[in-house]
Amino acid sequence: RRLNRRPAVTLLDVFQEHARRRPRWPLLRFQDEVYTYEDMERRSNRAARLLARHLGLQPGQTVAVFLPNEPTYVWTWLALAKLGCLMACLNCNVRGRALQHALAAARATLVLASPGERLPSRVGWGVGGMKFGVLRGPWVLP
Repeated sequence: RRLNRRPAVTLLDVFQEHARRRPRWPLLRFQDEVYTYEDMERRSNRAARLLARHLGLQPGQTVAVFLPNEPTYVWTWLALAKLGCLMACLNCNVRGRALQHALAAARATLVLASPGERLPSRVGWGVGGMKFGVLRGPWVLP
């Protein structure tokens, strides 16, 4: 029945419903840390505000995400969903021509990457303790 609803119920809708009903329930365990729904809601809201304010992200824009499998990835995804942005998920282990192809295929207007990634024109700023490198096209990598 949920699949037939109009408008469709999204994963963001489900997350926000859980965050409203059970804010203190654990959502994610990473190493020795536990993140509740409330933690992820707060961090994703902060990230969404910063992404919109500092980068001018608008609904419908595609953002390539080049982050490792860490909690930052989850709240970044939620933040982009809240802004109405499309997210192109890039494998953070890919390099060279494969990465070039992925960026070109995504047609992203910018890339969010973790510190230390070898990508051109990096600008750093912080969200929730993690720094992102922000890149703008065209995507010509060394």
